[in-house]
Amino acid sequence: MSESRTAYPPLEEVRKTVRPRWYRSPIDKQRLRELCERSDREGFVQAGGHLALYLLLATLTVVFWTKGLWWLFFLSLWCLGFVASFFKGTSVHELGHGTVFRSRQLNRVFLYLLSLIGWWDPFDYASSHTYHHRYTTYPEADRENLLPLEPSLRPGLLLQLFTLNLFTRPGRNFGKGGLLWTVYLTVRRALGVQGGLSAIASQEWLERLHEDQPEAYRQSVLWSRVLIAFHGSVLLLALLTGLWVLPLVVSVAAYIANCGSYFFGVTQHCGLRENVPDFRKNTRSIQLPRPFEFLYWHMNWHTEHHMYAGVPCYHLKSLARELADDMPEPQSLVGAWKEMRKIHRQQQHDPDYEFDRPVPPPNNDRASDSDEALAASIGDLAPQALKSNR
Repeated sequence: MSESRTAYPPLEEVRKTVRPRWYRSPIDKQRLRELCERSDREGFVQAGGHLALYLLLATLTVVFWTKGLWWLFFLSLWCLGFVASFFKGTSVHELGHGTVFRSRQLNRVFLYLLSLIGWWDPFDYASSHTYHHRYTTYPEADRENLLPLEPSLRPGLLLQLFTLNLFTRPGRNFGKGGLLWTVYLTVRRALGVQGGLSAIASQEWLERLHEDQPEAYRQSVLWSRVLIAFHGSVLLLALLTGLWVLPLVVSVAAYIANCGSYFFGVTQHCGLRENVPDFRKNTRSIQLPRPFEFLYWHMNWHTEHHMYAGVPCYHLKSLARELADDMPEPQSLVGAWKEMRKIHRQQQHDPDYEFDRPVPPPNNDRASDSDEALAASIGDLAPQALKSNR
C-alpha cells in the first residue's frame, strides 16, 4: 500500500502481466448453471418493481407540491431520493452485467432509462467494471476502488448524505461526486474535454481507461450529450409550465437522501486487501433487511457476486447458501462499519497495514464440476474490445 500511485503501466501492458489465479469456492456445475439462469419475470420484479416504486413516489411528490402539503411533500421527496439514489451505481451495475433479464433488449432499455435518471455513464462504467472484476483490488489494473478507502462519518458529509448531496467531490472510487460535480464532469465529457483532473484518483483512472478503450470513450461522449439534452429538456419544461417540482423528481432525485447507497456501498471492499487472488479477502458480504436488499439489488452478497459474476442478482442469496461452508460469516451493516472504522484508525498510524480476514482454508480437495468459462463469466459487461482480451 505504500507503493507509488503515480506511475502505473499502460493497461494494455497490465493485461499481459497481471494474471490472478482466482480462488472460487467449489460448487456443482449443474447447480451453478441453474443459478446462472436469467429470467424476464424475475427481472421485471427487480427492475420493474424498483422503477414502479420510484414513479409512485414521484407522483405523490408532485401531487403534494401542487396541493401545498409541504410536510408531506418533503417526506415524499426524501423517500423518493432514497429510492432513486440506488439508480446510480447499483441498479445500473447489475443491468450493465446484462444478467437481470433473459432478453438483452430489456436489459439495455432499463439500463439506459435508469442511467438517465441517475446521471450515470454506462459506457465508462462497463470499461472500468470489466477491469474491476478481472483484477479486483490489484491497483495496477483495478482503480475503480483504490484502497485504502475512508469510511468517513464527517459531519459535513453526513449532512449532505441525509439531505442533498450537492458538493461532495469525486475521490478514490468510481463516480462523479455530488450533483454539482456530476453536472460539471458531464458537461466536460459532452464537450470532449480531456485531462487536467488526474490528481483525482477516479478521474486518473478514467483517463487511463479512455486511452485504453477509445471506442467506449466515444460512446461516453455521446451519452454525456444525451444526458445534457435530457435533463436540459426537463429544466426547459419546468420553465415553460412553472412546474418546478419536475427537475426535483427527475434530475435531482438521485442526489437526495444518498445515505443508504453510501452506507451499503462503502462496505464492498473498504479496509480489505490488495493483490490477493481470493475474493473472500478483498470483498465483503453483509446482511441487510429484505426491503434494503431489494433496493440494493442484492449486492450485499458481494463476495459471492465477485466469485460468480454471471449469477443474476436475485439468485445471489441462494448462491450464498451453496457456498456458506467455504465463506466467512456475513456481517451486519453495523458490524461491517465498526470493522472498517477500526481498520481505518490502524491505517492512520501504519499506512502499510492491511486487514487479513480469517477465512476457511481453500477447499481445493472437494470435488467440483464447475467449468472455468462458466465460473469466470461476467455476463455481457465487457466492451467489445475487451471481450477477447484476458
